[in-house]
Amino acid sequence: MKGGETMQGACGYGDLFKQGYGLKTAALSTALFNNGATCGACFQLMCVDAPQSCHLGNRIITITATNFCPPDYSKTEDIWCNPPQEHFDLSMPMFLEIAKYEAGVVPVKYRRVHCQKTGGLKFEMKGNPNWILVLVHNVGGVGDVVNVKVKGSNSSWLPMQRNWGQNWQTHERLVGQSLCFQVQASDGRWVETDYIVPANWQVGQTFEAKTNF
Repeated sequence: MKGGETMQGACGYGDLFKQGYGLKTAALSTALFNNGATCGACFQLMCVDAPQSCHLGNRIITITATNFCPPDYSKTEDIWCNPPQEHFDLSMPMFLEIAKYEAGVVPVKYRRVHCQKTGGLKFEMKGNPNWILVLVHNVGGVGDVVNVKVKGSNSSWLPMQRNWGQNWQTHERLVGQSLCFQVQASDGRWVETDYIVPANWQVGQTFEAKTNF
């Protein structure tokens, strides 16, 4: 694990402060990122086995996966994000919580934990009238989403496909319809929203459900 800056990136969350993630984030290496399926998952990290680099007291931080640390196959050193490395590229403030600045890279123990979120699931409307793209965020529980369905006031339940990160798409025309969603997390649990998106919704708007995992 090393310290860097992971403000925005491959999960599609955009402004991490606006989305509520702040600096408590990490970019994941290929082995952990899982082509974006791990976006939104939460991890606890602790610096270990490096007494000259780790802070005393076994400090633990909790971060959310919000970005991808791309591999660089042209290099033979500093290849932390190349397979099969399991690597976290932290924002610098989070790195300094558990290790000294001059360390640069430290070994860690990590584990998946439940994400603690305030409020309900959030859905940011993107795309255009012919192609709806929805960013699902503020996901509690295990944090990562594996399945999304959408239902318009004049349609049946329609499966959505992952476009990238936690952006989900459908080419069905749902303009002028109020919308509700079904969201499935990686532990198999489902959450169904009511018609939280009104019929006059616009691209760029974000709507919050009353429920979460």
